[in-house]
Amino acid sequence: MLSSELNPSFILGIFLVYGLSHGFSASFFKVVSDYYWKDVHKVQPSKVQLFVGLYHIPWVMKPLWGLMTDVFPVMGYHRRPYFIVAGVVGVAAATTVAEGGARVGVAAALWCLIAIAAGMAMADVTIDACIARNSIEFKALAPDMQSLCGVCSSAGALVGYSTSGFLVHRLGPQVALGLLAIPAASQIFLGFVIYENRTSNDSSGSKRQAINKLGGALKGMYETIQFPQVWKPSLFMFLSLALSFSTHEGHFYWYTDPKAGPAFSQELVGMIHAIGAMASIVGVLIYHKLFKDYPFRSLLFYAQLVYGLSGMLDVVFILRWNLVLGIPDYLFVVVEESVTRIVARVRWMPMVVLSTSFCPIGIEGTFFALLMSIDSLGSLSSKWGGAVVLHVFNVTRTDFTNLWLVTFIRNLLRLATLGFVFLVPNVDRFHVSNPNDIAQSGCRSGDLETTSESDNVQLLPLKERHEM
Repeated sequence: MLSSELNPSFILGIFLVYGLSHGFSASFFKVVSDYYWKDVHKVQPSKVQLFVGLYHIPWVMKPLWGLMTDVFPVMGYHRRPYFIVAGVVGVAAATTVAEGGARVGVAAALWCLIAIAAGMAMADVTIDACIARNSIEFKALAPDMQSLCGVCSSAGALVGYSTSGFLVHRLGPQVALGLLAIPAASQIFLGFVIYENRTSNDSSGSKRQAINKLGGALKGMYETIQFPQVWKPSLFMFLSLALSFSTHEGHFYWYTDPKAGPAFSQELVGMIHAIGAMASIVGVLIYHKLFKDYPFRSLLFYAQLVYGLSGMLDVVFILRWNLVLGIPDYLFVVVEESVTRIVARVRWMPMVVLSTSFCPIGIEGTFFALLMSIDSLGSLSSKWGGAVVLHVFNVTRTDFTNLWLVTFIRNLLRLATLGFVFLVPNVDRFHVSNPNDIAQSGCRSGDLETTSESDNVQLLPLKERHEM
């Protein structure tokens, strides 16, 4: 249906970026990098948690990538060159860390992994600009597009997680990281084949015009983020992520420890995450079929409540109460992972759909990148906050005595986030006001419209545009 309504190359971009890069690469990267730091460099979990936070810096910088794609065309193209650049960065970084062998120290390896994340972030921003534009023009299709993105991402994650443990066991984590050059190469391919209209103003005066557009884009972003309809739900999105600090590395070291934990094998760790990816697809389908028309505030309240309560399953697992109940470790962790992923996806989907509605026409790529960078900043705060808490409570490679307490505090903060749900508008997707409409009512629409109609070169629908 989406392929018939929208440009088929746009759908191809979603499959390659969200499925192969965002889904497969991110999941594969997550598992393999954990083993890389644990087995190759023998790093403590709190320090790895800090490194994971550094991976999020390229995602926090998404507004910069968005500005570049919206304002600075290359040879007349706004999107295609940036897919190519993202792919080249990813291929170079993955190849370096794989072929460097023992010569790659901790600092050099960290830079390579950050570069791999940067390639993913740049490709993600570029396709997100297209999604935001089409979501604005076709509000009825916004949940369908986000559902397609969610399914592609989860399906790619399913493949990435299910193969990561096996490949780490067979190839070792360092060589396995080199396989990420393949998804990065697909971004280069996408940059050459994807459809995009070429602008006609790529001349000697284009630099001055680009500077004017940059000023207009920055002004539009500044004025748009000041609308209460925009900054309030954005603040909730940040708080819901930042307050739920991450304890992932502590859990990873615990359930792979042969003495304190259940001593899961590399293959089993990958399969656990793969089952979680399947659960994420279920979560997308549940949202799409049952909850996409619900008011945002009500849906997020109950989703956040269940998210906080389901986190208590981690506490039960760490204290090994599941064995007291007669539930084997592998069965309990599958149930826990599935419940957590389903709830997390149902909780996340409405926030993304809401974010696409906040993007002004003309700077939709930049502004959506800004909103998603708020998400990334929340994740960064979550990772670094978790690193601090793990360090303070002395959770190390071999001492997991306080891990249950750290997890319990995390769950309490998840429940505390319910106190901020009033920031989210209590309307459904059809009644969310776009900033352009708000600005027009205040006679400021010109500030948000930074480019002319002919300059908007996102992957637009093949059908005729609506009458303006």
